[in-house]
Amino acid sequence: MNALIKKLAESKAGYETLALRFPIGIIFMAHGAQKLFGWFGGYGLEGTGQWMASIGLGPGVVMAFLAGSAEFFGGLFILLGLLTRPAAVALSFTMLVAIFSVHFANGLFMANNGYEFGLALLAASVSLAISGAGKFSLDSKIASK
Repeated sequence: MNALIKKLAESKAGYETLALRFPIGIIFMAHGAQKLFGWFGGYGLEGTGQWMASIGLGPGVVMAFLAGSAEFFGGLFILLGLLTRPAAVALSFTMLVAIFSVHFANGLFMANNGYEFGLALLAASVSLAISGAGKFSLDSKIASK
C-alpha cells in the first residue's frame, strides 16, 4: 500500500504546478461549498439535490453530496498538493458529468450557460492528473520518504 501511495505522489513537475493548483483548488472548493453548505450563494445539499433530481441526476441529494464532496475535498487536496492525481481524476470525472448533463446543449460560451468554464476546469484537472502536484506539495513530502 505504501508503494502505491508513493507512486501516486511522485511528480517530476517543479513549482509551475502552483499556477494551476492554487486557483483551481480555490474554485473547486468554493463550488463544492455552495453545494454542501450553501455558502457563497449556494443552495446546500437539499436545494442542489432538488435541482439535480430535476435534470435527471438522481437520487438528487446523493448526487449533490457526491459532486459537492468531490469539488470541495478534491479542491482542498489539490490546493494542498495531497493525493493530487486521484483528486484530479475525481474532479475530471465530475466536470465531464457537469459538461454533458448541464452545459453541452447550450454551446461553448458561458453567457449562454455553455461549457467553456467546465472545459477549462476539466483541462486543468487532467493536466494535474498527468503532472502530479510538483515540488511544493504534500505529495512531494510523501514521495521523498
